Amino acid sequence: MRTLILTVVFGLISAVVFAQTGVKGRVLSGETSLVEAVVKIENTTIGTVADQGGYYELTSLKPGNYTLRVEYIGYKTVRRKLLVMADQMTTVNFELAVDADLNEIVVSATLKPVLKSESVVPVEIYTPKFLQKNPTSSLFEAVRLINGVQPQLNCNVCNTGDIHINGMEGPYTMILIDGMPIVSSLSSVYGLSGIPNSLIERVEVVKGPASSLYGTEAMGGIINVITKDAKSAPLLSLDGFTTSWLETNLDAAMKFKIGENTNSLLGINYFKYGERKDHNKDGFTDVTLQERVSVFNKWNFDRAEGRTASMAVRYLYEDRWGGENHWNRKRDRGGDQVYGESIFTNRMEAIGMYQLPTTPNIYTQFSYNWHQQNSFYGTESYQAKQQVIFGQAYWDKELRNHSLLVGTSYKYTYYDDDTRGTGIYDEDGLVENDPMKRPNLGIFVQDEWTLNKQNKLLLGYRFDYDKVHKGIHSPRIGYKFTPSPHHVLRASFGTGFRVVNVFTEDHRALTGAREVVFAEALNPEKSYNANLNYSWKVPASFGVFNFDATAFYSYFTNKIDADTDTDQTKIIYDNLDGHAISQGLSLNVDVVFDFPLKLMMGATYMEVYRKEEGERNSLYHSPKWSGNLLATYDFGSGFSTDLTGNWTGPMRLPRVEDDYRPEYSPWVVLANIQVTKKFNERFEIYGGVKNLFNTLPKEDAIARWWDPYGEPGNGVTPPAGRNDVIFEPNDYSYTPLQGIQGFLGLRYTVF
Repeated sequence: MRTLILTVVFGLISAVVFAQTGVKGRVLSGETSLVEAVVKIENTTIGTVADQGGYYELTSLKPGNYTLRVEYIGYKTVRRKLLVMADQMTTVNFELAVDADLNEIVVSATLKPVLKSESVVPVEIYTPKFLQKNPTSSLFEAVRLINGVQPQLNCNVCNTGDIHINGMEGPYTMILIDGMPIVSSLSSVYGLSGIPNSLIERVEVVKGPASSLYGTEAMGGIINVITKDAKSAPLLSLDGFTTSWLETNLDAAMKFKIGENTNSLLGINYFKYGERKDHNKDGFTDVTLQERVSVFNKWNFDRAEGRTASMAVRYLYEDRWGGENHWNRKRDRGGDQVYGESIFTNRMEAIGMYQLPTTPNIYTQFSYNWHQQNSFYGTESYQAKQQVIFGQAYWDKELRNHSLLVGTSYKYTYYDDDTRGTGIYDEDGLVENDPMKRPNLGIFVQDEWTLNKQNKLLLGYRFDYDKVHKGIHSPRIGYKFTPSPHHVLRASFGTGFRVVNVFTEDHRALTGAREVVFAEALNPEKSYNANLNYSWKVPASFGVFNFDATAFYSYFTNKIDADTDTDQTKIIYDNLDGHAISQGLSLNVDVVFDFPLKLMMGATYMEVYRKEEGERNSLYHSPKWSGNLLATYDFGSGFSTDLTGNWTGPMRLPRVEDDYRPEYSPWVVLANIQVTKKFNERFEIYGGVKNLFNTLPKEDAIARWWDPYGEPGNGVTPPAGRNDVIFEPNDYSYTPLQGIQGFLGLRYTVF
């Protein structure tokens, strides 16, 4: 009897203590879990997002009647009324249907609103949840987890870099914000810094050329950052973290309404790192000290008949420096006693889109950016200003089974600096300042032809006129074959071009270590490209497999060659007298299990090389093998863990004459682990370890670090047998100088 009474008592206590009032369920589309589907109770601030298995849960609700709304990009919104009973968890599952009428699902591939599954051009989409698996202070670091995308440091002192896609250098990658080419070449290093992660709706990646729509700088691929719509964004988002290296990052976003037809979204990013650390004992800072503030404000306007109108502005200020540990800004900036690289950046951007109030669908877009850089690289001054004005208009028309796009664009670039790039010099020095003023007018046409349910054909053509290089043609053709919903084959062929300004792209041209020489007038680069993509969805009894395989090939003529081997005191720019090739295979595998585990794996094999006078050489920083791994497991009770990492094989590295360092890097693995505790729909904390295996360079990252100015300046005895090399702080980089570190952060969201 005593046992029975105790059992009943403990049962009642457990029921009182652990009984919850709320609703739970799963959001699906067929067999696919809709990760990060937004689940909200209408007319309240209560909401959440679905986890990796599509599951959601809203607890601590008061008993009563509610209307539950579920939203997911590319799918029709579903509303359902429900009655919540006291001390009960009501189960409500949702099946969402694809919304073929939804705008702006994929814009970077073909400029037209189109669903990812219907796009002729393969597009990879990454959500904020993906970016949160390894929290970073900038998108530059976050894209490291994307297979085939490699953020590459080009300077081991100031830690500037660019983003490689399929082995091609950063200038071949176009960065877009909301579909607009807002990130100019001068700011390719800094353009992905300071975009608040709390404002990002998704990141779209297109690997391969897109010059037929976007013109120059789109030869290697596109990264398009889509920001949230001010109307549907959360009311408030806060995300902040700090690391054991005392790096601090804060993202904040808040939306508000102005009148009846205007919604605004304000975002702020702040980053601070001020510690002088020198773990490798070379006398230089391991990581650049920096302070960054970025403010982003976006407006969305409600108009008659659902026409589009939006505008956004962003301002960025950054102060960064790296160099010898005892460098002092007031005493040593620009001096020849203590080496340092100091960069002040002021940047302003504006973008907008407006659909004309006409029966034909005519859209206008514009962007403007102003960039001012005040820099010293040792004794070498680099004071630069750049302004880029871009505008375009296009007509979107459906004609039976043809989807036409016809448009025109205009881009004007003004660039001035205090180097030989924008000046006329003689033996005595500067004769006349000659800023670059380059207009570019383009027209483009595209036809997406639906032959039948299984076959689509994409035809595109672009003509650009540049005052220096005259007319440039860029045709494009794509084909999509869908034999069944689980199999899709995509093929594309096209050409690309790039008008080059080396001083805004190659950091080696800005340092005092080498003299810059132009062997001849540079011609625009051209490329011929082919891609074959196959995606395959495999339902299984325990989950769903998604395979995505791509074969790519690009042939470059007139490629700009930065020769640092002929003369160790010079960097010689010339058009390649030969050709360059980027070719390879990539495979992505995405597995969503019925139990709360999700895996994402990828691998890329590529050969990127140039061939001149019968001699073949691999391009720098282009590993033959690379890949990534992401694993997420949900333990329940709000606990989940993420294991992320990427790896690269040996890659050729730039060296100086008589260099004692190896020509090729070793295999490198960077791994991270994170644990997240979600307390409720609004609040969660996360923490973990970055660079889990403490992967660091095995060699000197800076050549002749003990003697930057020809006389020992840091009190270090020169290593034996290393006196013949010159000082070179750039490019010899294959892994960050930052070793293992812990991090801790929190997120707070009000829907």
